[in-house]
Amino acid sequence: MTAKLFNLEDKIALVTGASRGIGEEVARLLALQGARVIVSSRKQVACEKVANAIRDAGGQATAHACHIGELDQIEAIFKYIREQHGRLDILVNNAATNPYHGHITETGIGAFTKTVEVNIRGYFYMSVNACILMKENDGGAIVNVASVDGVRPGDKRGIYSITKGAIINMTKAFALECGPDNIRVNALLPGLADTKFAGALTGNEEALSAWLKQTPLRRYAQPSEMAGTVLYLVSPASDFVTGSCITVDGGYLI
Repeated sequence: MTAKLFNLEDKIALVTGASRGIGEEVARLLALQGARVIVSSRKQVACEKVANAIRDAGGQATAHACHIGELDQIEAIFKYIREQHGRLDILVNNAATNPYHGHITETGIGAFTKTVEVNIRGYFYMSVNACILMKENDGGAIVNVASVDGVRPGDKRGIYSITKGAIINMTKAFALECGPDNIRVNALLPGLADTKFAGALTGNEEALSAWLKQTPLRRYAQPSEMAGTVLYLVSPASDFVTGSCITVDGGYLI
């Protein structure tokens, strides 16, 4: 009974930003639980590397590049999913960007636009397309990877924090309106993890020390420590969970 709670056998799962970091670990774990994973990120070669590793481990995976900041690429990947699989059971919106680190008043229009296009518009239209397809096939589950910065804005990470706050409310809005179609929408709020994306913090001794002093566990996470929460949120174990934002931050927000 317990094993079946996390069984994803034959589920079709799309994971964005899956070429490294948290996305890669999520893709690997979902495949381990039986899902047929579509590994997606901006570059096809990087996606293929992860998909090959999943197949070598006995899992099922294909690779399909998609830059979620480009609406035509979002349309293309959903056309591919519809043609190849005919359905989508799981979407993990993980791809994100943070091109600017500095005082909020000095945010350039280029950095502002790129961050909004990927982190808000990208998540929104990925979710729209997923919900349309899921509605045709009796439902599904979406997990949006937000951030603790969406709750407590990060210093010198203003526009990024703003977009992550928007993702938290976006999660609740989709959960509210798509629940009647048996589509569950939840969010993961990671704290600091050892990823290339978080290198500006983990690679800065002063910033890292300040973060760890506010973290009761006194360490940052490994990307694999985020994957289990995503598995819970897309599996039968959480069938009555929607609109929830689960924080995985070593206690940072307390």
